[in-house]
Amino acid sequence: MAAGAVLLLVVHGLGRFMYTPLLPYLMNDGLFSAADGAAVATWNYMGYLMGAMLAIRWHRIDHIRRILPLAVVVHIATTVLVAVEADLTAISTTRWLNGVANGVVFVQAPALILEWLVLRNRASLSGLVYFGVGFGLLLSAGVVSGTADWLEGPERWWPAAVISVPLAAWGTWKLMQLDVPMHPPVAINKCGKALSTRLFDRASTPLFLAYAGAGLGYILPMTFLPLLANVELKPGHWLQDGSWLLVALCTILAPWIWNRLGAIIGDILALKINFAIQLAGVLAAVVIPGAPGLILCAILVGVTFLGTVLLTQRIGRALHPHQGPRLSAAMVALYGFTQMVGPWLTKQWLDAGGTLSSAFGIGVGALAFGLVFLFFVPRPNEWHSRAV
Repeated sequence: MAAGAVLLLVVHGLGRFMYTPLLPYLMNDGLFSAADGAAVATWNYMGYLMGAMLAIRWHRIDHIRRILPLAVVVHIATTVLVAVEADLTAISTTRWLNGVANGVVFVQAPALILEWLVLRNRASLSGLVYFGVGFGLLLSAGVVSGTADWLEGPERWWPAAVISVPLAAWGTWKLMQLDVPMHPPVAINKCGKALSTRLFDRASTPLFLAYAGAGLGYILPMTFLPLLANVELKPGHWLQDGSWLLVALCTILAPWIWNRLGAIIGDILALKINFAIQLAGVLAAVVIPGAPGLILCAILVGVTFLGTVLLTQRIGRALHPHQGPRLSAAMVALYGFTQMVGPWLTKQWLDAGGTLSSAFGIGVGALAFGLVFLFFVPRPNEWHSRAV
């Protein structure tokens, strides 16, 4: 569990989301504009989508044991490369490739751990691997603010590269030692027939659609919240660096909170509550100007978005227990697609003369869309008790 959390800390905290607090500094350094920054984010999210799609193709345990270490190496290499590049095209290409590696690791590491836990009847602990993302966000906030005065331009990525190398090496080594069968037995129904391998059916389709809404809804504040603070607040305001730190602090306990709440009241009900809180957070940034709206957005999105991931993944596997890593990969791919769309829509909105604050309304609509579809997701026990 600790090894998986460390890998997520590296690829998500120091690789992907470190870009969020870095973006205002990179713009002030003259590396690119807000619209260019949104485009770079879109390339990274496109890579994330492609990585998740690769994980759908290579979803078996024997695949994971070969592909996961390679993806970690690519992640480290691209983090080093982006620290020495100043050309926008080169940065976009490197961040795209970094996203591919991130998508593979983010699917395969938790999926491998979940299969290991299921074999030991401890699947309810699976959400705790996402502690790594929360600590990664906190570490990224500290690294960016702590080195802001003595680094400039692309070299602002160097601390992330240096920290990532030993952590990634240890996490990969430990995960490769997990005892998980290479080829799990084929699941059968009560009539003795092999279960369907369709990813989309009446149970999973509304869950996929809800997850798509969540991906588009959360990615706007998770990409642009510090930039919004720089736009709306006076220079030197503590939220210009502090908004991302606030998100990170609220994220720390989120896996435990939603893991526990799902176990108490059921994952589906917990997920509905999660969506409602997250929607309120993004809405706050739209309708409440200045610091109060930013603080509410940081707190409510920070405390919920990891819960969305772990609860959805667990519900999906409960509906299709025979799908395992393949289902997880498909969900992350869809999530990745909507995350890619978010910065692209923001860029179009900004280019058309819209404000960054009003662009967050896209996220509000997406989360409302997702919440509606959650009411069509059946409880796993009721779904499996239906006549075959």
